[in-house]
Amino acid sequence: LSAGEPAGSLTEEGARLLDPTGGLVAGIPMCPPEGDAGTGMVATGSVAPRTGNVSAGTSIFAMVVLERPLRQVHLEIDVVATPAGDPVAMVHCNNGANELGAWGSLFSRFAESVGARVDGDAVFEALFREALAGEADAGGVVAYNLLAGEPVVDVAEGRPLVVRSPGADFTLANFMRAQIYGAFGALALGMRVLDEEGVEVDRMLAHGGVFRTAGVAQQFLAAALDTPVTVGETAAEGGAWGIAVLAAYLSAADELPLGDYLAERVFRDAEFETRSPEPADVTGYARFLERYSAVLPAVRAAADGI
Repeated sequence: LSAGEPAGSLTEEGARLLDPTGGLVAGIPMCPPEGDAGTGMVATGSVAPRTGNVSAGTSIFAMVVLERPLRQVHLEIDVVATPAGDPVAMVHCNNGANELGAWGSLFSRFAESVGARVDGDAVFEALFREALAGEADAGGVVAYNLLAGEPVVDVAEGRPLVVRSPGADFTLANFMRAQIYGAFGALALGMRVLDEEGVEVDRMLAHGGVFRTAGVAQQFLAAALDTPVTVGETAAEGGAWGIAVLAAYLSAADELPLGDYLAERVFRDAEFETRSPEPADVTGYARFLERYSAVLPAVRAAADGI
């Protein structure tokens, strides 16, 4: 079913199964279900051709609504659809922000061990802000967030690594920049396939918790994709909010196509901030990605030894 079509309603039996207390009532209308891909498009308002979005959570993926079919099959690209049925090229990476979360927990524990009581959000804010002071190529530090296998870069089993040469400038700023850069590494390589296909994107919208620290991951993603990246005030809401919007669309589907509904009723007064790629960061990320690609054999080999 396409977005806006009725997908049934909650039965009495279903209501009691979900809520034995009786607060949930039968008859609630259902919208067609969507996974992270569809809800991510809706949560960013990216359902029109030449728009795209990046969702960064446990996994990370980018989707670009196509103007035309791809010329050939690419192992790195999945062809999916918007909730309304338009074709979308998707670069899906199994690994996202979990490794960043692990390092945040480690630094939180260090802060506690020296008597500094700070909450998790403050730790991430400090670490992300520190990354802005890092060198454009992360000073020669390379980080991999691969907790699971990653088909986009031909890694069968995940082994998160931090690699550097003895001469690399190993500072906290470069370390954190490498961690954020690395979270986008597989995605950037997949998106280069679409660039070679001639797929054009007018705007890329981003959402997910990693963008809560304003301007940091957004700036680095713009460098990784060499494309302006927009973050809205709903950026941290994610797919759960997206499916709620699709549920609300049931009452408006007879009046407006999904794209118009999002533009005119959901995002009409929303605030957005756009960051264009900084030339120095684009050049620096390209150098980082060269190292990232060159060291991938070590990531594959690590699975044999650990």
